[in-house]
Amino acid sequence: MLHELMAPERALPWFALAFSVGYLAGSIPFGLILARVFRLGDLRSIGSGNIGATNVMRTGNKLAAALTLLLDGLKGALPVLFFLGWGDLAAQFAGLGAFVGHCLPVWLRFRGGKGVATFFGIALALYWPAGLTLAAVWLGVFKLTRTSAIAALSAATAAPVAFYAWGRLEAVLAMAVLGLAIWLTHRSNIARLRGGEENRF
Repeated sequence: MLHELMAPERALPWFALAFSVGYLAGSIPFGLILARVFRLGDLRSIGSGNIGATNVMRTGNKLAAALTLLLDGLKGALPVLFFLGWGDLAAQFAGLGAFVGHCLPVWLRFRGGKGVATFFGIALALYWPAGLTLAAVWLGVFKLTRTSAIAALSAATAAPVAFYAWGRLEAVLAMAVLGLAIWLTHRSNIARLRGGEENRF
């Protein structure tokens, strides 16, 4: 927690470092890599063109989809866990960086995924009881609607509330930002939901 002993102007470079490391981790396109390993073709030309686990599932390969989900979650969780030793703010910057890296990877011309698995990885790493609460929200809503987008949007909306309810006030703002970002990455899904055209599982 060295940065907590510093003046804000001296702590800022450490936050920038945490964000940058998080971004590099988050920008690893595991879905794209696994699709090639399993010879599923170019994921960007399949289904929605998204590089996340949901689109990998559309190939019919459940193992590849499960591995994508796990690895996309880990690339959100591991930077947060690493920088927790530097303090809560550094961990949150690392998490934000990982989310941005997943959604806007420089290697793929800033065309990445929608960040749901990475979002859950960040939440679990910041405070696992709150993260499990959000996972329960996702599962409950998905069971009722059979629609991944509605489940993701519900969990995103619940994120700052869950962290507040668990007394993790220092993370409420970061989770609110991530929750809003999930809504932004799901703009096309929201449009399809309004038109009654969103896919159900």
